[in-house]
Amino acid sequence: MKPKISLQTRLEYDAVAKGLADEGVVEGSMFGMPCLKIEKKMLAGLFGDAMTFKLPPGPREEALKLTGAEAFDPGMGRPMKEWVVIPLEHAATWPKYAEQALAFVRP
Repeated sequence: MKPKISLQTRLEYDAVAKGLADEGVVEGSMFGMPCLKIEKKMLAGLFGDAMTFKLPPGPREEALKLTGAEAFDPGMGRPMKEWVVIPLEHAATWPKYAEQALAFVRP
């Protein structure tokens, strides 16, 4: 079962998506969740009241130090090594991590 997404989380996510639109980032769906992609490569997504990001090692380790942040496991029992989930309480950091994720996955 997918976790529910609150209105506040959706508004914060929409702001991140809008901020990246000029970079060629589009909204889509992957693993049954809303996500952000560039040229079919996923860089971020929504998971309940949190946002997930595909990050290189340095920013990923920094993000994991945030309260409540953890390696992202989409429900398969095995965390995805480059992905981190950052809860809504740190939404102010989402644009920064979205930019870093974009730089990491951009072809």
